[in-house]
Amino acid sequence: MILFPAIDLKDGQCVRLKLGDMATATVYNADPAAQAKAFEDQGFEWLHVVDLNGAFEGRSVNGAAVEAILSATKNPVQLGGGIRTLAHIESWLEKGLARVILGTVAVRDPELVKQACRLYPGKVAVGIDAKGGRVAVEGWAEASQLGVIELAQKFEGAGVAAIVYTDIDRDGVLSGINWDATIDLAEAVSIPVIASGGLASLADIVRMTMPDAARLEGAISGRALYDGRIDPAEALAVLRGASLEASR
Repeated sequence: MILFPAIDLKDGQCVRLKLGDMATATVYNADPAAQAKAFEDQGFEWLHVVDLNGAFEGRSVNGAAVEAILSATKNPVQLGGGIRTLAHIESWLEKGLARVILGTVAVRDPELVKQACRLYPGKVAVGIDAKGGRVAVEGWAEASQLGVIELAQKFEGAGVAAIVYTDIDRDGVLSGINWDATIDLAEAVSIPVIASGGLASLADIVRMTMPDAARLEGAISGRALYDGRIDPAEALAVLRGASLEASR
């Protein structure tokens, strides 16, 4: 079970939003590369990065900050936001990303996602962001008519490395992860699911260790880490302890 610390990039800075609203951005670190190194030093083993400007504009906007992050940390990095073409996917993977996360294009052009999975096995994740149970696209600015499970099942057997599932109504407001919807999704597909949106406290970390959450690959934490609501050492110790217990 992986706890992914999040770096959300807006105008080259590390920020957090509330409910996906760019106007609510709080700057937590003007140096995203230093933040990436800090997370590595705290014991995290993965990093989740989102180009927020890119998600809205449909192209890479914070590329320089992402490249600085890749240079600053040895940890594998997954990136989402504005990645819409095979050329863009290839470019980022060549720069050292462990995984690209495809969101809007997964709705608009699922065949492109499947082709990317064939070309880059294990390197392509799908981001499913939902509001009221429906998938949102274009940086959460536009709602589709697709249901979450309906979209996820389109990629069964395609080689998708993971699904990053975000409940927009909980994102950045520290109300706790929507465990019911997340676990329902994980039970509906064979693709590993990563929970995102609302992780609030150590209670959510403990919830990750419950038997019905065993199908998940992990969860993403942003504001709770930055605000000090979760102690990294304590959270990672809980997950390590659960992993050791499960292996016995």
